[in-house]
Amino acid sequence: MLTSQRKKIILEKLAQDGQVLAKQLSEMFGLSEDTLRRDLRELDAEGLLQRVHGGALPVSSAIASFAERNKLESGAKRAIAKAAAAMILPGQVVIIDGGTTSAELVKQLPPTLNATIVTHSPSVAVGLVEHPSVEVILIGGRLYKHSIVSVGAAAVEAMSHIRADIYFMGVTGVHPTAGLSTGDLEEAYIKRALAARAAETVVLASAAKLNAASQYAIGDISLAQTVIVERATDDALIAPLQQAGVSVLKA
Repeated sequence: MLTSQRKKIILEKLAQDGQVLAKQLSEMFGLSEDTLRRDLRELDAEGLLQRVHGGALPVSSAIASFAERNKLESGAKRAIAKAAAAMILPGQVVIIDGGTTSAELVKQLPPTLNATIVTHSPSVAVGLVEHPSVEVILIGGRLYKHSIVSVGAAAVEAMSHIRADIYFMGVTGVHPTAGLSTGDLEEAYIKRALAARAAETVVLASAAKLNAASQYAIGDISLAQTVIVERATDDALIAPLQQAGVSVLKA
């Protein structure tokens, strides 16, 4: 069998099962684990899967630029953002992450909302200018342009002084065993630090981010108490999250 044919079968199995293990692939093809690990490395380098210890997971597709992502899944993002906005109560201290769904969340907030919004996203902060009763706390640091958010040591230090009621987290991957992940190391640190400062973490996740993984782990799936998904999401994608003890809200 040609290497290209073997790789095609690996990707088909990955799409079908949601994960592949090098040991099982070795037995299936009758080849050494080293050979299959090389296949997985090459597929990872091509951006077709995400290698993890012992095998691989589907790679998250949420890797385009902010402007490009802002044009995608607008209906799903709007529904998820609307459900998230409905969770915010008057008087709460709320952390809102960066990203396109978070930008949509701001648009869904009622103009009369009285709350404190903490964010490391300049886009989110500017979007709240027309909310007269919302106090905005903007966390500074180095600008990570892909998500248009502040990252770095200064941002982490500023977060250590905050106690929030709820944190709305954006991710690029949500997986029941690989956990929550994103495509930038410093952004992963920031998200983990923000989750530690909130009584509840709510993950905003379109279908493309479910059962997928990115290079940098934010934390175990248990880091989130709730995941908000679009209404049309397949129950087969939701069930493993619920079995892991996470509440899933269909928007």
